[in-house]
Amino acid sequence: MIPPHAIRRSLLLALGLLFAGCSSSEEETPVPDAGVEDPPTGDPKVLAGSFQVLLVASTPASGGSPATPGYTSVVGKVYDGAIPSQIVWEKAAQSGDCQLLTPRVPFCNTPCGGSAVCVENDTCQPYPTSRSVGSVHVQGLRAASGATEFSMDPVANNYQPPTSVDLPFPAFSEGDTIRADAAGSYYPAFSVQTRGIAPLELLNSTIRIEQNQPVTLNWKAPGQADLSKIHVKLDISHHGGTRGMIECDAADTGSLQLPATLVTQLLNLGAAGYPTVIVARKAVGSTTIAPGRVDLVVSSEVEHAVEIPGLVSCSENSQCPGGQTCRADLTCG
Repeated sequence: MIPPHAIRRSLLLALGLLFAGCSSSEEETPVPDAGVEDPPTGDPKVLAGSFQVLLVASTPASGGSPATPGYTSVVGKVYDGAIPSQIVWEKAAQSGDCQLLTPRVPFCNTPCGGSAVCVENDTCQPYPTSRSVGSVHVQGLRAASGATEFSMDPVANNYQPPTSVDLPFPAFSEGDTIRADAAGSYYPAFSVQTRGIAPLELLNSTIRIEQNQPVTLNWKAPGQADLSKIHVKLDISHHGGTRGMIECDAADTGSLQLPATLVTQLLNLGAAGYPTVIVARKAVGSTTIAPGRVDLVVSSEVEHAVEIPGLVSCSENSQCPGGQTCRADLTCG
């Protein structure tokens, strides 16, 4: 079982994985209506915004905590530029649909300050500013009341459904069209749509990571495999300072094998306490506006504990055998 402190996701921070640390602004200067020409479109390779629909499964009662029902989370945000990252992930190896990535932290002789990030050696990139795109009308999600559409108004340029909208798990059926229409404000109006997916059901009871052995992940295949892709992230060192990870983008067929060569290389980089793998089913629709691409992502993900021979995870000394102590990376030694 993964202890509470080892769960890295926060549902209200679903976009934080993408936009964490970015500045925001509530000051808006609407783009004037040119009237005679289409608004400019940016580079589709630059991700400038995202609206994410996440299926959050129910959790059973555990350790004195009550069970929680499943629900569907919706969050969104749009920026006026690309999102800088303090870490550069470099491909160390690839096999099939999977690759081993290792982190590199660039160094800038002149500090970038609080308004920018060092994204390459001696290269600072400013944080973008969040922008309003007006009221966003969402269609294709069924609320508990039976309504199949609702509108989201920006609050400090963040988008979430009104508190009166209760979205159950799941709030759509596989194959349903899900659409978001932005009325426009700082940027002109735009629309983006994708399709509903089946909730992801991971079938592995245990996932064991060993030298020179592949790792096979199994999940319940969807009814419509062409709607979605499977994304895998295996990170076994995040509590000790991430040293590398395996990422895979694969067809949603019900099974994926992580190659033994990549698994061995990842183990050789080192492991920390409470290692996990995240498996996600995603359907993505996109459109392009002036600063870049805006995605509508529908996803269902499972985070599963990983077993590594000889590694004992801990949060306190009493969990360690034979007088060992619990170290800073949450392993016994």
